[in-house]
Amino acid sequence: MKKITVLFIALFLVACGVKQTQSMLSNGDYDGAINRALDGLRTNKNSKGNQDYVYLLEEAFAKAKERDLNDLSLLIKEKNPANLEKIYNLYTQLHNRQDRIRGVLPLRLIKENRNAIFPFNDYSNELIASKADLSVYLYDNAKKLLSSKNKLVIREAYDDLAYLDKLNPNYKDVRNLMDQAQFRGTDFVLVSTKNETNMVIPVRLQDDMLDFSTYGINDKWTVYHNKKQKEIAYDFAMIVNFREIKISPEQVREKQFVKEKQIKDGTKPLLDSNGVQVKDSQGKPMFVDVMKTIKASVYEFTQFKSVQTTAKVEYLDLNSKQLIDAYPLSSEFVFSYIYANYNGDKRACEQDYFQYFDRRAVAFPTNEQMVYDSGEDLKAKLKSIITGNRFRR
Repeated sequence: MKKITVLFIALFLVACGVKQTQSMLSNGDYDGAINRALDGLRTNKNSKGNQDYVYLLEEAFAKAKERDLNDLSLLIKEKNPANLEKIYNLYTQLHNRQDRIRGVLPLRLIKENRNAIFPFNDYSNELIASKADLSVYLYDNAKKLLSSKNKLVIREAYDDLAYLDKLNPNYKDVRNLMDQAQFRGTDFVLVSTKNETNMVIPVRLQDDMLDFSTYGINDKWTVYHNKKQKEIAYDFAMIVNFREIKISPEQVREKQFVKEKQIKDGTKPLLDSNGVQVKDSQGKPMFVDVMKTIKASVYEFTQFKSVQTTAKVEYLDLNSKQLIDAYPLSSEFVFSYIYANYNGDKRACEQDYFQYFDRRAVAFPTNEQMVYDSGEDLKAKLKSIITGNRFRR
């Protein structure tokens, strides 16, 4: 019974696979049908149950080859250099398709007593020639694009060169041209801070805000500098403009409360209603816990100080001298320190509250330190603004 069930499942899966392959073939997805048929034949290509796959593979290969050769004929007749990549890709497709099928040959068609027919061709000369033609076209086109002063056009040249380097490694001076295109296509952004508050902003904070090595925000075509470099012509500027810094007074907030808890204070005999001690099933005397209530008067002190920093991030186009956009930036940092003392039994408090009884008052942080401590939050928010708002849309 178990063998019959396994066989039934196997036949069902084959039937589903064949139906899916037929659907792909009918819809013109010839390579999809080829790949699906090859998957079905990998388990046991000589199985009678896989014969449908062989027929479908034979038909799909013939139709795919005919389609590609027709497309090639039309593209070649057009004599348009822009078609060279399509021509090369079609020859590559014809060649690779044959290689995939060659790996499962021969395939026998049992009812017709013959091997499946796959008329292969040698496309090696066409592949070499189309690759050479495409390489020349990509190289010449990239050189033409590199004559532009438009960074976006130069980036197109880089993409062509990168594709050419992958297609035909070490072709002429492609690597050198790629380096040129990378540099010339990059937007360089000069970043600075500006202080419009009535307070002195710590130098450490300004340095940290402009330390872009910790941000990880440079991308393929955008590089941020916090110091102007002579050899760089900057395209954009980003100014972190500190507008207002509010620091609260140093405060000590007091709070008094009482905690109560019942705790175990020994045991006593368990008596019944007649005053006789109760015993368990083994004749042993039973006892119950004696509970007592304990109290503690707690005096809690909270040292509090906060700073609110408000800034604006301005994006400037240095070529047009125009403001591109501006984004608000704000942060709040709070210093809060709790200590306490008590009268009574501290066990009335929760265990994790005991830490406050071991503390004493501490010195408040200076205003400068408070502003600096707000820096991590400011940096995180600044990074979010930069990554979410690029200079070029």
